[in-house]
Amino acid sequence: MFSPQPVGYVRSPYKNAQQVPKGLGARHEAEGVLEILPELEAGLTDIEGFSHLIVLWAFDRSEGFELLGTPPSDNRPHGVFATRSPRRPNPIGFTVVELLRREGRQLHVRGIDMLDATPILDIKPYLSSIPMENLKRGWLAEAEARHEKK
Repeated sequence: MFSPQPVGYVRSPYKNAQQVPKGLGARHEAEGVLEILPELEAGLTDIEGFSHLIVLWAFDRSEGFELLGTPPSDNRPHGVFATRSPRRPNPIGFTVVELLRREGRQLHVRGIDMLDATPILDIKPYLSSIPMENLKRGWLAEAEARHEKK
């Protein structure tokens, strides 16, 4: 059985979930630090060349899950796998951040949406060959369009 172990922890300005911007138009511009465990620092070699990183992390303060839920960005229920809800069968989060700089085992980033002391499961460089015009935003685009009409 696979048992993920943290590779580090997030240093974030957010101490509780109510502080994290949510809903339509929410902007994740907060800066924070991804602090990697000392014994894993060598794994950061050459990361400075990437502008953005994918951070996989654990919703370590979430309990239970709901297969259907109404997100703050819409008034209609959606399946958990079509949302970013913390109430998931496997409580794993995914965030793309901008890498500002590296200082040893600390990655200073912008775009934090995690709570302080959140366990980091993995970090990967952001690489995408999908042109922006081919990306679809599903129900979120529909909710944004409804919101703009008001």
